[in-house]
Amino acid sequence: MTSPLLLRRSGALALAVALPFASVALPLRALAQTPAPAAAPAPAAAALPPETVVAKVNGSPVTAGDLAIAAEDPALSLPGVDEAQKKNLLIDYMVDLKVGAQAAEAAKVGDSPEFQRKLAYFKSKLLLDEYLEREAKKAVTPEAAKALYDQTLTTMKPEEEAHARHILVDNEEEAKKISARIKGGEDFSKIAAEVSKDPGSKTEGGDLGWFTKERMVAPFAEAAFKLPVGQVSDPIKTQFGWHVIKVEERRTKPVPTFAEMKEQVDQYLTRKSQQDLILKLRESAKIERTDAATPAAAPKAP
Repeated sequence: MTSPLLLRRSGALALAVALPFASVALPLRALAQTPAPAAAPAPAAAALPPETVVAKVNGSPVTAGDLAIAAEDPALSLPGVDEAQKKNLLIDYMVDLKVGAQAAEAAKVGDSPEFQRKLAYFKSKLLLDEYLEREAKKAVTPEAAKALYDQTLTTMKPEEEAHARHILVDNEEEAKKISARIKGGEDFSKIAAEVSKDPGSKTEGGDLGWFTKERMVAPFAEAAFKLPVGQVSDPIKTQFGWHVIKVEERRTKPVPTFAEMKEQVDQYLTRKSQQDLILKLRESAKIERTDAATPAAAPKAP
């Protein structure tokens, strides 16, 4: 569980902050018990050629290529399902899709102007998506990714990090007693496990790991980055309560390697190339807005 002191920010990926639009999220899941070792997965079956017919609906074929397209639909995500089950489920889905589509065609659903507008819209969307994906692949090269990474490194300033522990309690008097006990020789980690109110760190002996100054609330950060390594602080008040802090280590924050940042760099290059392409297409197109301008609303009387 994350300490309430930590702001919602990815401190481990400083380079991602320097790259526009980049963001990450790292969900954690606690396991109640140690699971039994998983059985070795069965070897994946060889992919069928796209034209392979896997089913027929009133004579209309369902192909392996159809299944591959359906498998890419986020709405049909099947996590935890093995390949054989997934294939059967996708075939069942495509059969239902074909049956329903054939019935809709017989009912002439596709002849309505509204359906034709929807069809035109989704065709344009699919065409654009495919075009952007194809063009982005030209921009996302190993050379371009490395060049962007190197360029970003030149703009990054060294950041100091602290590795600290803390004990959180409700009032100053209790914090003073805890500080005195630790300064008197008692083990910080043991006391943290006994009395700390921070559920995210008490089971770790109050350990907060490595953090930069801006990731902590101001009073805590000021104290942690002034306190000499190895020493224990007097009580520090924040909006969460009263803290006793011990700084274990300090260092200059290591720069993420190119391998660690490769995925985010590629994502940024993809988005930027697609954005640039759309802007270029708009500039070269003749665009006419024929909708009437919306009049500005009159200010209300006080």
